[in-house]
Amino acid sequence: MEALIPVINKLQDVFNTVGADIIQLPQIAVVGTQSSGKSSVLESLVGRDLLPRGTGIVTRRPLILQLVNVDPEDRRKTGEENDANTWKNGRLYKGVDGEEWGKFLHTKNKIYTDFDEIRQEIENETERISGNNKGISDEPIHLKIFSPHVVNLTLVDLPGITKVPVGDQPKDIELQIRELILKYISNPNCIILAVTAANTDMATSEALKVAREVDTDGRRTLAVVTKLDLMDAGTDAMDVLMGRVIPVKLGLIGVVNRSQLDINNKKTVADSIRDEHAFLQKKYPSLANRNGTKYLARTLNRLLMHHIRDCLPELKTRINVLAAQYQSLLGSYGEPVDDKSATLLQLITKFATEYCNTIEGTAKYIETAELCGGARICYIFHETFGRTLESVDPLGGLTTIDVLTAIRNATGPRPALFVPEVSFELLVKRQVKRLEEPSLRCVELVHEEMQRIIQHCSNYSTQELLRFPKLHDAIVEVVTSLLRKRLPVTNEMVHNLVAIELAYINTKHPDFADACGVMNNNIEEQRRNRMRELPSAVPRDKSLKGPGGQSLSPTEQPPAEGDGPKMGGGAQGEQEGGTGTWRGMLKKGEEGQAEDRNRSSFASSPQKGHAVNLLDVPVPVARKLSAREQRDCEVIERLIKSYFLIVRKNIQDSVPKAVMHFLVNHVKDSLQSELVGQLYKPALLDDLLTESEDMAQRRNEAADMLKALQRASQVIAEIRETHLW
Repeated sequence: MEALIPVINKLQDVFNTVGADIIQLPQIAVVGTQSSGKSSVLESLVGRDLLPRGTGIVTRRPLILQLVNVDPEDRRKTGEENDANTWKNGRLYKGVDGEEWGKFLHTKNKIYTDFDEIRQEIENETERISGNNKGISDEPIHLKIFSPHVVNLTLVDLPGITKVPVGDQPKDIELQIRELILKYISNPNCIILAVTAANTDMATSEALKVAREVDTDGRRTLAVVTKLDLMDAGTDAMDVLMGRVIPVKLGLIGVVNRSQLDINNKKTVADSIRDEHAFLQKKYPSLANRNGTKYLARTLNRLLMHHIRDCLPELKTRINVLAAQYQSLLGSYGEPVDDKSATLLQLITKFATEYCNTIEGTAKYIETAELCGGARICYIFHETFGRTLESVDPLGGLTTIDVLTAIRNATGPRPALFVPEVSFELLVKRQVKRLEEPSLRCVELVHEEMQRIIQHCSNYSTQELLRFPKLHDAIVEVVTSLLRKRLPVTNEMVHNLVAIELAYINTKHPDFADACGVMNNNIEEQRRNRMRELPSAVPRDKSLKGPGGQSLSPTEQPPAEGDGPKMGGGAQGEQEGGTGTWRGMLKKGEEGQAEDRNRSSFASSPQKGHAVNLLDVPVPVARKLSAREQRDCEVIERLIKSYFLIVRKNIQDSVPKAVMHFLVNHVKDSLQSELVGQLYKPALLDDLLTESEDMAQRRNEAADMLKALQRASQVIAEIRETHLW
């Protein structure tokens, strides 16, 4: 199991090269208030003076200290332990003088055999990042110590908890240090070494308080009580060390460190440990074998090994999952471009194919959130456009008075004998014209969807395009330009479809003739009903008596007094034949004269006392129409409605076909050749295939991380199963 700690050290080295916090490795973090003796405890574990010491805030950056036990006789092992089986730089350190040495990550391969140099380098590196004031930084310093006198350990020395800013420290220094400590100890794979001075009350220990925040059940907290020799006379730490004051699950260990005077007098750590042992034997003989620096080192080594053993299976799984994720991410970023012309042609072809596939509905990436591509175009044709046309009222914007006025205007100065055909044509053209706007709007919607497909292909289907922003912009520009060129052509065709319907009103259309026949029968039926309702005293022959008693021929019109404000339409006869035409819908004679009789009784003279200005232009007003006028309007309205429905059906069918042919299919067929023609030019190659700096950087980062994860996976795989138990 001794081999587990070097494995974690190797993993730390691997991930430190890429500066990643994605893997939470098992380690021991030292937490305590300022000047409680944290750095002294670490020095005791190493057995050498190597950390900056003094009063006030000295540790201003996290120090990740890896202790590696080496056999001075086995130089081969020394080299392997020294640099993770020499995988990084291929060197074995056979020429190291002395049995103990140190190495920093930031100085690469430089070897330090003088521990004063190590301390000086820590101070210099701290000032380089944190400045020479009292400020702190969360960027760690990595130090490896190789010695035959240490046990395998990985420790993190953290800045001491402080309350009041001193010197030119920021006002929130307490908060900064607290956040820094929590960043390390909130890692569930971290053992917390809570350092408290014995000459303070354990109940006021900030270290234990912070540890309890992240480790509520105390499973990974070990307490260390320092300065046992500085307690007030007459007091001792027996109760504290026995766990009677504050119980800690992993135990409490008391140690005696060197005083500042000892440090100034260059007292060695070895002498200090010997004096500590003597002190414990004298003051706490029953607890001497369970306290002291050596016991602390063995305990930490044992705890860390067991902790690593418990974390390793989960760690292995996590590394494998992350490696798979980064492999996939690197694949999405693509390989660096070698053959530019082939790459450009491939990207253009892929985009054109994806664009056409999205329209056809055969794209690899099917959208589930909303309709897109060909499905949306189909929806526009049959739902949006179809419903809009169906919502157009055949007689919208036409009142009965409008129809009547159109009939009268079409007759000019002469009273009409028949309903003028021109009035029907004028009115029906006016209604058909209303179909043009929704048809053009349909073209616009399809054009917008074709534009949206470009973005859809960029986002989902052609990830490679995002690597080359200039190529992406150029492709978007070419496709947009092609769509823009086709828009007026398609609009012109749709405009012509409506113009064709307006150019010739085909009253011989089979559907229209059938509709006229049905209406003719209905009107004939209504006429018979009205004839039955006439009084029996009225003779049903070809002549009727006029208001003055004289006999009138069927086509003569009785005088209508007060006709100015009434706007009557005159008597109307009808042709006999051709029930298939709209003129055949009105029968001659009887009906017209019967209606005239009713109208003459309805049209009375102007009211007494009101003069009529004959120069006034008749204005359409809401009034009751005569039966004759009502019938004329009804016939025209029915004809308009019947013909409008025929035209609407034609437009509903022909506009989608025109849009498909002139816009959608044309763009599909010519997209590839247009893209190649515009973009596949030697002069544009370098410019178009310029990668975004962001993408190149991300690819490099992902590649580095993938290498680190693969290396980590190898390191873990090297552990034999027996090491786990």
